[in-house]
Amino acid sequence: MSYPAAPRRSAVANAIYGLLNPIPFGFFVAAMIFDIIYAKTGTILWVKAAAWLITLGLLLAIIPRLVNLAQVWITSRRFSTGADHVDFWLNFVAIVAAILNAFVHSRDAYAMMPAGMWLSVLTVLLIAIGHVIIAVRYSTDRGYNHV
Repeated sequence: MSYPAAPRRSAVANAIYGLLNPIPFGFFVAAMIFDIIYAKTGTILWVKAAAWLITLGLLLAIIPRLVNLAQVWITSRRFSTGADHVDFWLNFVAIVAAILNAFVHSRDAYAMMPAGMWLSVLTVLLIAIGHVIIAVRYSTDRGYNHV
């Protein structure tokens, strides 16, 4: 059985997005781990490092989010699926949570707990759910069959 070829998006945009999209997620995961370590140990070094990681993650999230915005809502909106839209909105809410988290982390180390840790967990969970949704979509689109 033959299926029609799926329309392709810009190769350059896909390359930029694929290269830069995982980097902020790594920073946010590291910040969450540092927040958990701070909650267990009380050493201020961990919360200050988490604040820097959140800030760097937000700065590095700008370009992939702009590429994703253009692909989902502007240039390829006829070809984007519901999974693309859900992933976009989950990442948008995660970025808003990370911005709030950056403000919470700017407070005194003792004053940022537990709100900073929960915002870090929320940010990581939202981005991870978006990645899972996209992964499931691609695996069902390609029709992987385990024989």
